[in-house]
Amino acid sequence: MSIAVLSGNEAIARGAYEAGVLVASAYPGTPSTEILENIARYPEIDSSWAPNEKVALEVAIGASFGGGRAIACMKHVGVNVAAAPLFTLSYTGVRGGLVLVAADDPEMHSSQNEQDSRNYAKFAKLPMLEPADSRECKEFTRLAFELSEQFDTPVMLRSCTRISHGKSVVELGERVSGLPEPQLVKDAPKLVMLPGNARVRHPLVEQRTLNLAEYGNSSAINKMEMRSVKVGVICAGVVYQYVREVLPEASVLKLGMVYPLPGALIRDFAARVEQLYVIEELDPFIEEQIRAMGVKVTGKEIVSLCGELSPGRVRAAFAKAGLVTAPESPVVDQGPLPPRPPNMCPGCPHRGLFYTLNRLNAYVTGDIGCYTLGFMPPLNAMDTCVCMGASVSNASGIVRVLPPEEQRRVVGVIGDSTFLHTGINSLMEMAYNRAPATVVILDNRITAMTGRQENPASGFTLSGETAHEVNLVALCRALGIQHVRVIDPNDLDATRQALAEEMARPEPSVVITNRPCCLLKGEDRFKPGEVLAVDQEQCTGCRACLRLGCPAIEWQPAPDGKKGKAYIDPLLCNGCTVCQQLCKFDAIK
Repeated sequence: MSIAVLSGNEAIARGAYEAGVLVASAYPGTPSTEILENIARYPEIDSSWAPNEKVALEVAIGASFGGGRAIACMKHVGVNVAAAPLFTLSYTGVRGGLVLVAADDPEMHSSQNEQDSRNYAKFAKLPMLEPADSRECKEFTRLAFELSEQFDTPVMLRSCTRISHGKSVVELGERVSGLPEPQLVKDAPKLVMLPGNARVRHPLVEQRTLNLAEYGNSSAINKMEMRSVKVGVICAGVVYQYVREVLPEASVLKLGMVYPLPGALIRDFAARVEQLYVIEELDPFIEEQIRAMGVKVTGKEIVSLCGELSPGRVRAAFAKAGLVTAPESPVVDQGPLPPRPPNMCPGCPHRGLFYTLNRLNAYVTGDIGCYTLGFMPPLNAMDTCVCMGASVSNASGIVRVLPPEEQRRVVGVIGDSTFLHTGINSLMEMAYNRAPATVVILDNRITAMTGRQENPASGFTLSGETAHEVNLVALCRALGIQHVRVIDPNDLDATRQALAEEMARPEPSVVITNRPCCLLKGEDRFKPGEVLAVDQEQCTGCRACLRLGCPAIEWQPAPDGKKGKAYIDPLLCNGCTVCQQLCKFDAIK
């Protein structure tokens, strides 16, 4: 047996391979993206990007109904999109094992909220496993498929940013053999969830939860580590690592299955220690259930409901409880670090579009993607951002409460991948109800924010094979939009004219930008232009070019105290020419 140092995402992928998975589907979303990218390296698994998380789960469900093991992967907010099939899947159960990986993002490193996916397991009455390192990511993934088939249930596997991206040693095993061959089996009472069938299935779901809880009482996945009986801590996932570091002498009940909880094991552990604590990130999910058992426990009194835990924050929590000394302050306080706000890449095709929207005083309903950075100064060109696909629906709703002169300011902005994810239905609604707003689809030919994954409009599959490209112009017209035009967002004059004309229309319209992401490679994708430079003799120091917020443009103060001038870093510039069009003094060449 060989070993490897793997990230949590790589280990989950390896676990899926070793478990004999046949089908894997996902929509990219940090921190889960690399799971499918690594699964795709195993030719034995049919791996593919889906247009959204609901479709990804439904593809996995279909494979499971056919008798094959299947996995669907997504970030926590993606579970919201997949919730409709997930809850019914709890009733139908599975044929081949099915695992749903949900990667949470405490501290919101790359997300719009901090929701706790453990609540979905309880809500949908599904077992959830939570690994504490990469080794457990692989082992728990394999176990999840066994539990799925043993208990006739989909199984959720919860990761988080630290587990997904942290690395540790993993023992590599062989791919399981001898699984039943997939085949079509008609079983309508189990798989057709009409009310009559669902009523029969519901009691089975409730009994299954009881059976899983009993399994958890004796399973090695829930582990009691007895040390000092003065303090006992119940925890799971990455928090286990922090607790062991901060309180090495404390007794610990490490939960590998966070739902359903092993009630008998928890009561046994609580009876053995003098003080009982629950340390968990985000919601008091475990704590509230333990209190409901009638067990006295301390939890959120010392641990915040918000944000990601760390050894320092766990130490501060136990210091609050008087168990350890408070964290030491730095010897030298050098003040706060300078801010490093995110920014669009040099030459990003979205920059000119947002600059123009700002100049047109547009009210921009935004969406999820690189272009959400249009909110940041100096562009300051985004006014709302809720979730995938909401930009179009929000625009459609806002114009219904505004007078005509204000309606014309409303512009919904959405990326190509996001439009295909959940924007199509929104645009259909806008066309159907004739909401007089303008929608801009930023077609940069890729799903850029999560690491440049392909999508149905990019022309390539996950494996790099050529694929049918969705024709966005034809699609918008098919949905009922009469006015669709394509523009080059790096041409500022043409962009301004097109936006102004479409915003003036008393009916819905769509503008599609046609510049690919500047990080794409390939002859038919991105072609960089000539590097630009500032003519220092002609630069007047007007700072107009700085309004773009391009990282390639720097401001160099004059050494003699006079007005400074702009400078373009030749290692960053890729010749998009947007700044050149802004310079009234012909100083950028």
